[in-house]
Amino acid sequence: MTADEEERANASRALRLAGWGSIFYLITTDILGPFNAPYAISQVGWVPGVVLYFVMGIMALYTGLILWRLFIRLDSVRYPLKTYADIAERIFGRGARHVVNILQSIQLLVNVATICLANGQSLSQISKGRLCFSVCIVIWTVVGFVIGQIRTLKNYGWLANGAVWLNLIIIFTSMGFVAHSPPNVAAAMQSLGVSPGPVQTQLFGTLPLFKKVNGIMNMVFAYGGAMIFPEMMAEMRRPMDFWKGMTLAQLLIFVAYLLYGAFVYAFQGQFTLPLAFQGVSKFAWQTLGNVIALITGIIAAGLYGNIGIKVIYINIIEDWFGGPRLMTPKGRVIWTIMVFAYWALAFIIGSAIPQVQTITGLIAAIAIMQFTYSFPPLLRFGYDVITDAMSQDAAYVPGSGASGRVDGWKEWSRWKRGLFGGRWYFKLFNFILFLGGMVMACLGMWGAGESIKATFEQSGAATSFGCTAPV
Repeated sequence: MTADEEERANASRALRLAGWGSIFYLITTDILGPFNAPYAISQVGWVPGVVLYFVMGIMALYTGLILWRLFIRLDSVRYPLKTYADIAERIFGRGARHVVNILQSIQLLVNVATICLANGQSLSQISKGRLCFSVCIVIWTVVGFVIGQIRTLKNYGWLANGAVWLNLIIIFTSMGFVAHSPPNVAAAMQSLGVSPGPVQTQLFGTLPLFKKVNGIMNMVFAYGGAMIFPEMMAEMRRPMDFWKGMTLAQLLIFVAYLLYGAFVYAFQGQFTLPLAFQGVSKFAWQTLGNVIALITGIIAAGLYGNIGIKVIYINIIEDWFGGPRLMTPKGRVIWTIMVFAYWALAFIIGSAIPQVQTITGLIAAIAIMQFTYSFPPLLRFGYDVITDAMSQDAAYVPGSGASGRVDGWKEWSRWKRGLFGGRWYFKLFNFILFLGGMVMACLGMWGAGESIKATFEQSGAATSFGCTAPV
């Protein structure tokens, strides 16, 4: 390594401050915690709910490891990877980068909007509906604007650490409350259109197909962190250790979601709300869960907003317009303006579709399915095809006038090596997994659209930008 390369490497390491422990906390600072898991199971029934959470967890771990291996192999001091889009561009070109950036920006923005909506519901319940629901969302938009001034992930580490334990407190306390009180029937009638009656659970759900699909998309939301895995690795001191934090985080997420989802569904059945802790019938117990959820929610929103604004800043301000770097004084001014615009747009989205369960399913189908289940196997497929196609390329000799390539990319021999050389069965598996993810995403978009339509048609349902709360 030359002196210049060593100096560049040291500078790169100095900017990477997060350890694998911080990554564990950042991943588990989930957007809703496991609080939509009981609702997801209630839509499909016991057997599909438990099986799907397990299968999706295994596949999410697999695709997370794919992203980790690709990052390790493609990242370098001279050509560092900073985002998910960088990996896509290295393998499939500039067009893939634009697709990833657009979808990532949409997902992060809607994640933030969903948290503003969820926190608005919590504040509405705390105030017993005395505050206009849109005002409740505005309040958390303003809070998000303040916390959004944090620019580095390292500064979120201690906040994320606290959020994990607060979410666990909500899980165990609300489980105790649910076991000793009837469900919040009035809220279930207003939010879901469920008729009063005895609590019922089912081995296999009998709801319409679109509601089952929307429930499955709510399960997908549990494993939505893959979208920012490359961004997290880009800020790690030792990216090779990422798998430790990611594996432990996925294990905790799986156990927490399934345990909480099964427990609450067993006691509340068809009355299970999209935010389960709001389904407690006693106001004091509702308030405890709501207050803690306000704190964890705004921390998660700050994290996703931070990544989302960085994606826009790097790709538009720095790359397209040649603007100042993020950590400069001018960058601070632009960042502040972008934070304000970002959270204002999140408010508009959250207020326009005041239904946590449907907006969650919609963004899961549009973006989360791609980043967690479709894109990683496709990226690995493309990487393996390219590297196997290069396996017989001659070495480049400086000054020889030869490029070193044996044949061009249009030659069948090169495609034959790429597609059928090496571990062809591994490539086939990844490509089939990609196709399966895309099919499920299309089905999920249909289910979410039908669910949104059906929910707005319910009598007493919350309306866009209205004062009536969904619960």
